[in-house]
Amino acid sequence: MIKIAIIEDDPTISQMYRMKFESDGFDVRLAANGQIGIEVVEKFQPDIILLDLQMPEMDGAEALKRIRSKDWGKTIPVIVLTNLGEEEAPHDLKKLGIHSYIVKANLTPRQVVEQVKTAIKAA
Repeated sequence: MIKIAIIEDDPTISQMYRMKFESDGFDVRLAANGQIGIEVVEKFQPDIILLDLQMPEMDGAEALKRIRSKDWGKTIPVIVLTNLGEEEAPHDLKKLGIHSYIVKANLTPRQVVEQVKTAIKAA
């Protein structure tokens, strides 16, 4: 079973993706901000992370920096899933090794699941 951590502060969006990924056979863990996300990722050791950028307490870019600074977090594929356009995102995201960047409004949940499956195959 593929394990995915979804780090997203909007409960409606995170629950929608949880249901979609679980119906596709994924084991899903949710985190409502970057700080909780780091803890979830460390304990859960997911195969892939879906990461929002704009969140309270700790944003996605800072969470990713901290995840990448740990041995256990250096190689986990990360897909940024946000409403920020790529030009608005922090410029150092690419250096932090994201697999891809998705604007939420541009893809359906089914398309996001397909992107995740493609990323896992490539990893």
